[in-house]
Amino acid sequence: MELILKKDVENLGFADDIVEVKNGYGRNYLIPQGYAVLATPSAKKVLSVTLEQRAFKEKKIVEEAQKLSAKVTALEIKIPAKAGVADKLFGSVSNADLAEAISKEGIEMDKKFITIPGGTIKRLGQYEAKVRFHREVITPVSFEVIAQA
Repeated sequence: MELILKKDVENLGFADDIVEVKNGYGRNYLIPQGYAVLATPSAKKVLSVTLEQRAFKEKKIVEEAQKLSAKVTALEIKIPAKAGVADKLFGSVSNADLAEAISKEGIEMDKKFITIPGGTIKRLGQYEAKVRFHREVITPVSFEVIAQA
């Protein structure tokens, strides 16, 4: 089943992508939830016109995303956490904690755009996460989990 995505769907595609999915996934989940519409010939024509109009605006958005990416990459992010024996944390550090640390530096960031390999961090040390500012701008950001004083 061929669909046009209306919103970003993780592990499938971004908004305005034409994707091929199994019939049940499309009919029972994507379409009822409002994530996609059927890719009929008329819908494809409307999509192509929309994408042409958006191309100019998109270039400016990508440039701004790259500037923001450079700012975040330049930050020296340290996340304090309570730690016990052998640098093991009480609890864990997640993408929400990283988003909060970036926000404290003055750059608003939503946690759903941050991906930490393995999901959560359970030890002190230096780590790297991927931050998506735009569908074309995904940047690795390094941060450190330190012991709370």
